[in-house]
Amino acid sequence: MAFSARMLRFLFPLLVLSSSLFGATKPNVLLICVDDLKPLLGCYGDPLAKTPNIDRLAKRGVQFDMAYCNQAVCSPSRNSLMTGLRPQTIGIYDLPTNFRVAVPDAITVAQHFRANGYRTEALGKIMHKGHGNVEDAASWTIPHWIPRASTYALAESMENKRSGKNGDRGAATEAADVDDDFYGEGQLALEAVRRLEGAAQKPEEPFFIAVGFIRPHLPFIAPQKYWDLYPSSDIPMPEVTEIPEGAPSYAGQFGGELRQYSDIPEKGDLDDDLTRRLIHGYYAATSYMDAQLGLVLDALDHSGLAENTVIVLWGDHGWHLGDHRFWCKHTNYEQAARIPLIVAAPGKAAGVKTASLVETVDLYPTLSELAGLPVPEGLDGLSFAEIVADPAAKTRDSITHVYPRGGRLGRAIRTDRYRMVEWKKPGDSAETAEFELYDYENDPLETRNLAKDNPEVLEELRAILAKQPEAKPQVKSKPEAKKPQSTKPSRDRNAAFDKRDVNKDGQLSREEFLKGQPDPDEAPKRFPVFDKDGNGSLSREEYVKSGK
Repeated sequence: MAFSARMLRFLFPLLVLSSSLFGATKPNVLLICVDDLKPLLGCYGDPLAKTPNIDRLAKRGVQFDMAYCNQAVCSPSRNSLMTGLRPQTIGIYDLPTNFRVAVPDAITVAQHFRANGYRTEALGKIMHKGHGNVEDAASWTIPHWIPRASTYALAESMENKRSGKNGDRGAATEAADVDDDFYGEGQLALEAVRRLEGAAQKPEEPFFIAVGFIRPHLPFIAPQKYWDLYPSSDIPMPEVTEIPEGAPSYAGQFGGELRQYSDIPEKGDLDDDLTRRLIHGYYAATSYMDAQLGLVLDALDHSGLAENTVIVLWGDHGWHLGDHRFWCKHTNYEQAARIPLIVAAPGKAAGVKTASLVETVDLYPTLSELAGLPVPEGLDGLSFAEIVADPAAKTRDSITHVYPRGGRLGRAIRTDRYRMVEWKKPGDSAETAEFELYDYENDPLETRNLAKDNPEVLEELRAILAKQPEAKPQVKSKPEAKKPQSTKPSRDRNAAFDKRDVNKDGQLSREEFLKGQPDPDEAPKRFPVFDKDGNGSLSREEYVKSGK
């Protein structure tokens, strides 16, 4: 007998109830991963953001106000989510290196659920694909699915394309009068709806479905109606536009990823009009993603499976929108490291917020515990399932995250009041380190490094960091061939760096690096090789060491 969709919506809750009576009560998991999403959301207190669907999800679960990524860049952050291991444990801080090069026998959270009888499915961006990296086929019951959509709707967006190490880039923003499903986000949402409809037909088979939205990742594209939600005059501008006083010169970054786009200057500060347009685009892209999330949540509710499904919304890292003159992620500062996290679980707390500290690696053991599965040994994460039941509970006194810069690794300890960052090369003595220290009670916008002014707090946080194992250096995907020793006379590369650094910002843009090179056809190939941290500019250390 064939049933209409309307009839099935009435029957599915009865099927779920019937299956529960016979003991098939394993909760499902719907994991929503969002790229570059910072807590610039209505439920997190932003007065301008139009995010009704994320806001309604917050009302059915626990909103974590002090959640942090483990590294503010896509691939290492997603490795942490899936493996429950921090970047400094794995030894991968870049985009191209697949996590299985370093930990080939790691059991991802999806594999763990799959081994315990779950059907595991992945749509969109879950692991980081690109830059030579790939999805993890072992994690998924059926092959990973991605939308096939054009990045841009308007021809003019690619008219002045800029070529770089990651291919051709068009404009950094686009507002087009198109339907939601013209772009990939809309197609992704529709596929997620189909998957949930399929899952509803097999309520006895628990699912782990991961849905990975790209927006608000660059370029900031969205149908025109989402731009229209925000009058340009209402767009807030950055409050702090100076680098933190006393911070190491290498600790920040100036938007190397953004500067790959064709309508963004390759160096120098962005003017107010461009800054406003980019922030406007970020809001619009976030609202576009939010609308697609709404379709997914509606489908889950209509399936009849919502009452037995753990829903997680997780941002892989934050994003700088011109604060401190920083753009993109790629730092250890608050705007890059803090993430939105909402967990809605059957029978647990709903419509509440918690200030308990958690980090991305904690999701693996938490989901395991909420599903009644054993928690694997050897994870860096700690389950915060107790907090999902009682938002006043606490599982950590501090969290840790990292970011590499020019051979150094910045290892951060964040407590409810302070953040300390230790900068040194992995394996070097702690005595070689430089430090940052910020007090978020008295200086929430990070205007001044207090490391030299508050030695007692610095030592307390250093003692916390000292309890952790030493960070591993970046693993190599392939053994490097030994290069023949050059017979050319050595150059003073420090002096060469100073000569090329025309604007004296301590970084070489691609334009500064290429100007005056004796081999203009080959020099562009060297820039991405020198750019070890992939931020689009060269530090002194990257330039000096890579050229030897």
